[in-house]
Amino acid sequence: MGVLSMIVLGLAVGVVARFLYPGKENMGFVMTILLGIAGSFLAGVVGQYFGLYRMGQGAGFIGSVVGAFVLLYVVGRLRKG
Repeated sequence: MGVLSMIVLGLAVGVVARFLYPGKENMGFVMTILLGIAGSFLAGVVGQYFGLYRMGQGAGFIGSVVGAFVLLYVVGRLRKG
């Protein structure tokens, strides 16, 4: 059940981040899920570094969306460059 909830949450985070990011991203369904999961991971690592989260504690939804948004920005800049 943990993997299924991770996929559903990753999809929700990825969709929200893509909605908030200006412009068009050529991403499919699977890439949106992976974006959300990677955003959650990034938010968790950065949050642990700054002391916002403890080891093993997952990032919150807003932090995950911010992490996914940052990843979208970085990927967009790398594609243009």
